[in-house]
Amino acid sequence: MNRRAEQMDETRRRIVEAAVEVHSTLGPAAASISAIAQRAGVTRLTLYRHFPDDTALYAACTAHWLAAQTPPDPGAWAAIADPAERLRTGLADLYRFYRDGRQMLTNTYRDKAALPEVHRAELEERDRQIADLLAAPFEGTPERRRLLRALIGHAAAFGTWRSLCVDQQVSQAQAVDAMVALIVHHADQ
Repeated sequence: MNRRAEQMDETRRRIVEAAVEVHSTLGPAAASISAIAQRAGVTRLTLYRHFPDDTALYAACTAHWLAAQTPPDPGAWAAIADPAERLRTGLADLYRFYRDGRQMLTNTYRDKAALPEVHRAELEERDRQIADLLAAPFEGTPERRRLLRALIGHAAAFGTWRSLCVDQQVSQAQAVDAMVALIVHHADQ
């Protein structure tokens, strides 16, 4: 019994690691069950025995990948009352995470429409919560706060980091400084 359980755990681990590899190299949209099964050295039937649907496989893949990362810590940012300092700390933490997970995050955001609905909704909600947390200490009229929230949402977006730090080759510190200066400037208007 123990040996069989160990073999099943090993097979499951191989499948999850194969899914992470395929998602990080090809992206979720191109990550077919056949490609993952082949990479794991199992049949499609074996894969389906461990993961009955794409949602279960994607959840295991994401959990495995995240376990090897140092995710951002919004709880630490929430303790910072000063709006500019919270924004600077949060963006620096986010941009570090984006840099460290660049390949997987590039594919995930590029293929967001192909993600299982529940995971797409979780990703979008997490992005909203981060922007809301970074925007919370800023004050102003409702119109001003809407603009600041939009600017902060843009600054916190993976696509913004990628555009600045990868495409334009701006350093992460420069990108954080530029986004904070832009937002603080509009907050002071």
